[in-house]
Amino acid sequence: MTYGPRRLYLQKDPHEDYRRSGDWRSRSPERREMEPRGAATRRRSATLLLLAAILTAAASSASASSIGDKCAACKAVAAELEIGISSEKPRNHLDLRNRLNSKGQREGKVIDYRVSELRIVELLDDLCDKMQDYTLQKLESGEKGWVKVANWNSFQTEKKAAARAHSKNLSTFCGRLLEETEDELEEWIKTGSAESGKVSQALCVDISKHCQSSSSATTRIDDEL
Repeated sequence: MTYGPRRLYLQKDPHEDYRRSGDWRSRSPERREMEPRGAATRRRSATLLLLAAILTAAASSASASSIGDKCAACKAVAAELEIGISSEKPRNHLDLRNRLNSKGQREGKVIDYRVSELRIVELLDDLCDKMQDYTLQKLESGEKGWVKVANWNSFQTEKKAAARAHSKNLSTFCGRLLEETEDELEEWIKTGSAESGKVSQALCVDISKHCQSSSSATTRIDDEL
């Protein structure tokens, strides 16, 4: 009797396809242990930095929103900006003709300083830092208002921290205010409308709308009557 070749039936390894797929390499405990610790550390650092950025943004928003009377705060910023405008000295035009053409003549523009970006930067760049010289105090009228502090050492120790907190809130509010009104405020300054006594009206009533004009308030009262 002749027998054909004997067939061997081997049981298939259930993990064979899983190994071939390559996923087992990334998921196995041995593979995870081989992963460089530096990569995991960098991921944790990136996550912490992102969380810190979110918390900082939330804190800034909370500080700005902690300003109760935004009209009064805006007027304080406007008063400091007006000091800067009134302190300006006459400046020469900005000569930007730096290149020479084929004829040896200088090419470029001559820009009036009053409508230049340089003037905007010099007026607004450190404005919000200056607002840290202000704090919220009770006035003779009994109401609270923003005043410029000449000497921080005049505050008692227990009141100095609160006064400093008010100044930081105002500085944060100033930053948000300039961010929201940047384009319109720059245009208003460049048009030559920035005159003494008009900054508060322009910034706080016309542009930011944090304050109501006297005419609007009168109209509303008449309507209620």
